[in-house]
Amino acid sequence: MAVTVNQVFATVTSANSFLKPKTGYRYAAVQVTLNPTGQAVYSDAPSNGARLIDSEGQQYDSTVSQVSEGPSLGRSVTVSRGDSRKGVIVFEVPEKAVLVKFQFALNSGFADQKGEWLLN
Repeated sequence: MAVTVNQVFATVTSANSFLKPKTGYRYAAVQVTLNPTGQAVYSDAPSNGARLIDSEGQQYDSTVSQVSEGPSLGRSVTVSRGDSRKGVIVFEVPEKAVLVKFQFALNSGFADQKGEWLLN
């Protein structure tokens, strides 16, 4: 699987008036594109293997939310070689958190290999 981090949103806006971050928190998001490189069909819940890490070393798991900055990658993805999927993965983080890394692993986070991107 080739994973591309397209864009990082330090703060995003909820597209659902009933889903808001709790007091003292904000939503952040990372837009990724998944391109299978193997022969098998990829079927997984990729957001389960996504983490944001702040400057204090605190890590945050993804959350279910719809945001105005783009469509969600979704909780479940099925994609064949030659096709791709693109979407945002949303996180609920403290308002004052300085986000410095994005980590991603396939197989709902249980893959042996993990990707890590530094955020600027």
